[in-house]
Amino acid sequence: MIDQLILKIRETNNPTVVGLDPRFAFIPSRIKEEMLDIYGKTPKAIAKSYLAFNKTIIDEVYDLIPAVKPQIAMYEQLGAVGIQAYIDTITYAKSKGLVIIGDIKRSDIASTAQSYADGHIGLIDIEGEKFEIYKEDFITLNPFLGIDSVKPYFEACKTRNKGLFLLVKTSNPNSGQLQDLKIKNQYLYEYVGGLVSKWGEDMIGKSGFSKIGAVVGATYKEQGIRLRKQMPHTFFLVPGYGAQGATAQDLAGTFNKDGVGSIVNSSRGIIAAYKKDIYAEFGELNFAKASRQAVIDMRDDLNSVL
Repeated sequence: MIDQLILKIRETNNPTVVGLDPRFAFIPSRIKEEMLDIYGKTPKAIAKSYLAFNKTIIDEVYDLIPAVKPQIAMYEQLGAVGIQAYIDTITYAKSKGLVIIGDIKRSDIASTAQSYADGHIGLIDIEGEKFEIYKEDFITLNPFLGIDSVKPYFEACKTRNKGLFLLVKTSNPNSGQLQDLKIKNQYLYEYVGGLVSKWGEDMIGKSGFSKIGAVVGATYKEQGIRLRKQMPHTFFLVPGYGAQGATAQDLAGTFNKDGVGSIVNSSRGIIAAYKKDIYAEFGELNFAKASRQAVIDMRDDLNSVL
């Protein structure tokens, strides 16, 4: 799957992944009112609003981007109806040819980890009948329980051509409380990066990158440069651009000399672009067209430093 992702990035000339992390405050009034009128003030109304919102944005941007990254928490909080909206969003995005990065950040061991693996990137076996539930191509994981929390996913990566992005250096302001601790003369994030690189050694594709990738925040420029040198065969998922304050220049070092090696996430900077002054001309009715313009602007900004 890593080779397909890189091919899609090259086809679109755009290392951007759109984070489908809807909030009710982002939903335009006409969608809100329609769903509240049909379903009342219920979680189902919000879930249906999210799905309609996502589909409209996907329709406007799918030809410009390689992938989308739905954050499961936004849907999971709504219960079963939210999870269905998450699944339906993935199904619709895949119908448009997009790669799916499920942002689930799970971390557990043994049968629990195996259950997460089977549900998200593997198959559920019911008396010999196989079912694919969530249909993500990649998922994010927290590796801080060690190899026990990651190994159950390897079979699906190998046999079903799936992929992982493991947290290494995250973009949040206080990530350094743990990730920047010194261990044996290196930072913890470097130590974890070394493990991630090692775990992916036997899953390197034709592109030269492993199916086991790393999450490396754009908000930490120097750390990104260090990790790229340390992990030449590891593909990076880079959050923190735009709304979190990072610029294209900040994350340029996460790419290799050929301009490959990372996919950069933007969530509210794209899906809620119509609320920004720079895109105010589009108005609420044309919220998805504002998202399209935000994708174009981000693509051009990123390519200017690659």
